[in-house]
Amino acid sequence: MNFLSTRGQTEALGFSDAVAVGLAPDGGLFLPESLPDLSGELGRLERLAYADLCGEFLQCFATDIEPAALREIVARSYRGFANAAVAPLEQLGENLFVLELFHGPTLAFKDFALQLLGNLYERQCRVRGQTLNVLGATSGDTGAAAIHGLLGKPGVAIFILYPDGRIAPLQERQMACTGAANVFALAVDGTFDDAQTVLKDVFGDQAFRSKHRLSAVNSINLARVLAQSVYYLYAWLRLPEEKRGNVEFVVPTGNFGNVLSGWMLRRMGVPIRSFKIATNQNDILYRLFTTGEYRLAPVAPSLAPSMDIQVASNFERFLYYNCGRDPVRLREIMQTFKATGAYRFDHFDTDVFTASRCTDAEISGIIKRVYHKHGYVCDPHTACGFADLQPDRVSVVLATASPAKFPDAIRAAIGIEPTHPALEALKARPVIKHAIRADAAAIKAFIEERGV
Repeated sequence: MNFLSTRGQTEALGFSDAVAVGLAPDGGLFLPESLPDLSGELGRLERLAYADLCGEFLQCFATDIEPAALREIVARSYRGFANAAVAPLEQLGENLFVLELFHGPTLAFKDFALQLLGNLYERQCRVRGQTLNVLGATSGDTGAAAIHGLLGKPGVAIFILYPDGRIAPLQERQMACTGAANVFALAVDGTFDDAQTVLKDVFGDQAFRSKHRLSAVNSINLARVLAQSVYYLYAWLRLPEEKRGNVEFVVPTGNFGNVLSGWMLRRMGVPIRSFKIATNQNDILYRLFTTGEYRLAPVAPSLAPSMDIQVASNFERFLYYNCGRDPVRLREIMQTFKATGAYRFDHFDTDVFTASRCTDAEISGIIKRVYHKHGYVCDPHTACGFADLQPDRVSVVLATASPAKFPDAIRAAIGIEPTHPALEALKARPVIKHAIRADAAAIKAFIEERGV
């Protein structure tokens, strides 16, 4: 299978090359040239364990990797997850379920894609005899998961930009306390959007990108979107059969990548009724799906820092489908948004997408309510998913991170401080980070000096 850029000005690439490139040279995002129809396969897939299901799913896309090699990569990617189910589905009420996505090595849903991506990168370096410099920007969990997917892997160096002082302390320690020689945590003076913008500027320098074999690890990488589709399929297959046709997945999201993965699975024939986009007070996606206007606003630090985002980079993939897979039209929309910071859309399918928002005060109240009603402790991001649930639907809330990553917020809400041995061990290690300007020249100079 080939993969095309949303902006239509880059040649089609196979799976491995599209994964290695990450961001298309024309500034667009890669998508499969076609999506498989899974509707006739669901009965067979229902019997598979998580890693086997993932292997079967990815074979539809990674057609340039020998099936046996792909299965081995996938098996290795999920071997280190603490729960045998990998993504356990917990029932809290008659029509309320939680899909726990925090049993990977960094205790966040990003591990599902980034353990896999790290192993794909390792294979690429070995098979092609090449090195890779991996660059990403994070609002919290992506950076830690990307780093832990690449720790000590030969031929790879990883550089993660993050907004200094704007992520949770334990999120920073997961990036800056590894002690690995191939890991560089770059603390940017600014917001996540500043970090994401400068990342795209660096990738826009094609000569630098080619010279240093630069690859993107953000959710702009298609492997991340595809890997995340699997846990939606796994959860849907584990719901009671009579509930599957009425399910709404409730997705805490800031960069739109997580919910896009589920929506793409729906396009592959899995009969998911709808998706709810759960945002914090930085609510650009809530405003978009309730007003039709996509407009930038200032970012306010919150209790759910991984969603402190205003430019949802994966939204471009959704737009590509929404405008009939027309790259010319897509380029016009993106150019208008870049020039004005706003764009108004005529129509969105609100039967498929709804949205909610939570202030910090509401997040604390939800953590308390969910604990008292269900005896369940959720992190601040997951708490956003419990707002305004639809009573006529079966709700599956995606638990995107362990509450142990946000002990201050949990203690303030319910008087309990959750812990995890892996996080406790980080507290004794020195923080090694590199302060840097949100400037493409500064980032390139750092990679030039420290890259492989």
